[in-house]
Amino acid sequence: MATKSRLRRTISRWASPDEAEARDLRKTFAGSGVVTIADAPARTPVQLRGSLRTVTLRPRGGVPALEAELYDGTGTLTLIWLGRRRIAGIGPGRSIEVSGRVGEHDGQRILYNPRYELL
Repeated sequence: MATKSRLRRTISRWASPDEAEARDLRKTFAGSGVVTIADAPARTPVQLRGSLRTVTLRPRGGVPALEAELYDGTGTLTLIWLGRRRIAGIGPGRSIEVSGRVGEHDGQRILYNPRYELL
């Protein structure tokens, strides 16, 4: 009986949808010149790849700002395009490569006005 319960725990851990998604994203977005979100240093130019989880319009200081959450299987990062209400092709589920300098605001990692390429 102990073997069956151990086997079930192993299978359930392996089959967890969140872990499987993270593992797939890490494999998909690994590449030359690209850093993982978890390893991205602050205030240094970086190139990141990931999938957009959410895209929302959230004004900042009276200025329109398009916010998106980028996820690559290792962590999340908020992308903010100031002065934009929408960007063609930017939507939830879209794969994207971005570059810029990672900053931090209120404990949240942010990339303002990143250069981007839709994948």
